[in-house]
Amino acid sequence: QVQLVESGGGLVQPGGSLRLSCAASTSTFRMTTMNWYRQAPGKQRELVARVTNSGNTNYADSVKGRFTISRDNAENTGFLQMNSLKPEDTAVYYCNAILTNIGTMRQYSYWGQGTQVTVSS
Repeated sequence: QVQLVESGGGLVQPGGSLRLSCAASTSTFRMTTMNWYRQAPGKQRELVARVTNSGNTNYADSVKGRFTISRDNAENTGFLQMNSLKPEDTAVYYCNAILTNIGTMRQYSYWGQGTQVTVSS
């Protein structure tokens, strides 16, 4: 059973930084696409950033220039570096990875457990 394990959330003051990590516990799958979503109280889950297998990245307008998504293919791990954090970035952040089975080449979508990010003074 593949699991995505997130880490790195917490409480930070406005203007501060956090780095989220998402590691896939598998040696039989490789990461294809990595997405980071967030969900604030009373709001729908929104896509924050995406990095494809070829390294192409996309960001929500609200985080462009402040957040950076990256990946370590050898470790099946994705990262979200968040700088210049604002109170409106407060949310539960979820990683979502499309993993490809190395043997069958079938693709599966997995979600992390979510990590709380709170930006407050």
